[in-house]
Amino acid sequence: MKLGCVVMAAGNARRFGENKLAARFRGKSLIQRTLEAVPDEVFDTVAVVTQYPEIAALAQEFHFTAIRNEHPDFGISHTIQLGLTELRDCDGVLFLVSDQPLLRRESVKELAELWARHPDKIAALGHGGVRGNPCLFPARFFPELLELREDRGGNAVIRHHEEDLILLEVDDAELYDVDTVRALEELEQE
Repeated sequence: MKLGCVVMAAGNARRFGENKLAARFRGKSLIQRTLEAVPDEVFDTVAVVTQYPEIAALAQEFHFTAIRNEHPDFGISHTIQLGLTELRDCDGVLFLVSDQPLLRRESVKELAELWARHPDKIAALGHGGVRGNPCLFPARFFPELLELREDRGGNAVIRHHEEDLILLEVDDAELYDVDTVRALEELEQE
């Protein structure tokens, strides 16, 4: 089976006030932490969708495909479409957000392995039965993902197919995302 990964790194981070992916957490930028959490050995292709030239350059250092998002204002659906179009020949695609600084590479690998055992299901990380990110979709859901508009992401597809969702239980800290400078500062102090 051919497995792809889309790293979603194109947002404007309005609540953060600046490019939050360049923000540093424990000595590394959020985007570097994200790219290091991708177990490239389990993916046939990793595509990083971004509006930022410095992130595209970093993606290439990791030997990942960089895809320029010229219209981040079109919302997350556009990022999904750009990444999925690049990986349309895959049997499954994992979508990874870039603001979970405690996400572990091992958890992403375990999620890919869980999905490989249930390739007709949507697989996601979760804690206490509550779904988080990343999420891995089989190809049968690609048409629905490509139909998303504006700031609607994969959550909309998952809500229509809850019966097809399986979760990999992880520590809740891995699912924590930072949307504000304060959230990042508080996490840094823990």
